[in-house]
This record gives sequence, C-alpha cells and structure tokens, in this order.
Amino acid sequence: MAEWVTLARPYANAAFNYADELNALGAWSQQLALAAAVAGTAKVRLVISSPSLTAEQQASTLIALCGSELSAHVGNFIRALAANKRLLLLPQITELFEQLKANRENSVDVEIASAFPLSDAVSNRLAQALRGKLQREVTIKTVVDKSLLGGVLVRSGDVVIDGSVRGRLEKLAKAMNS
Repeated sequence: MAEWVTLARPYANAAFNYADELNALGAWSQQLALAAAVAGTAKVRLVISSPSLTAEQQASTLIALCGSELSAHVGNFIRALAANKRLLLLPQITELFEQLKANRENSVDVEIASAFPLSDAVSNRLAQALRGKLQREVTIKTVVDKSLLGGVLVRSGDVVIDGSVRGRLEKLAKAMNS
C-alpha cells in the first residue's frame, strides 16, 4: 500500500493545487472520479496498460471513453499521467485528491454500521455527536450489518469506534482468556 501512495501522492497534490487555483475542486473531484471509475474497469485497464499503445493513445482512449464529461485541464492531467506511466494509479490519485479536498473543506465521510436500519432521528444525533468529536462537518452513510447483533460500528478513515455488541463480546472474551 505504501508504494502506490508514494507514487500517487505527488500527482494528487499537483491536481489538487491546480484545481484549487482554478476554484474548481468540485468539478475536478467529479471528473477524476469518473476517469478513475472508467480506468478501474478490467477491460479498460488492459487497454491503458497495453505496451503496444503509445502514452498518447492510452490517454486518448481513456479520455474518449469518458466522453465530453472531462474538461481540457483534466484531459491534460490524464495525458501527463500516461506520459509518466502512471495512468493505472488514477483510482489511487483520486482517493488522495478526495482526502485533500475533505481536509480543505473540513469535512469527513463516516460510515455507520448497525444491526438494524437507523431512524433519521438516531442518524442525526450520531452525526451531531461525531461533529463534536471529530471537529468536522460529517456526512453519514449507514449500512446494515446483521453480524453486529446490536449497537453501532463507526468508521471514518483510520478511526474506528466500535460500540457494537459483537465488539464488546470480543473484548470480554479476550479479557477472560488473558
């Protein structure tokens, strides 16, 4: 994992800084996400990594597959990635770009897993509590995970808050076994 981060980070930083100068973080975010989704498909990965194609052909193929959704600036960025043989890193570059964007906007995406669907009132209370704890604007995505038995499991990047019954039982079992 550290290897792709090392390779992708300079490109993500460059894209972020350029988009920020243009006041176009949102547009770049959407366009990079589209290009990354297209580049991440198995058939497209085969084409854009083909040694029989030039870097310009690889970039042009990806840009053409994205259609008119990409701006000239993002197209140039994709060409630069292809010229440096980094086109396959586009999904990772996009991920790092999104992290930089979230830091700038002081926001965070949070996934809340629970054993049962959460009501809007409970989701709102959890969002408010997380805003205070994380000191950021929170966007919540809820998922149902029947294996939790009860409680919730909160994930935000590297931060995991395990308030699930399953997590508590595992901690109890470890304590009893040690």
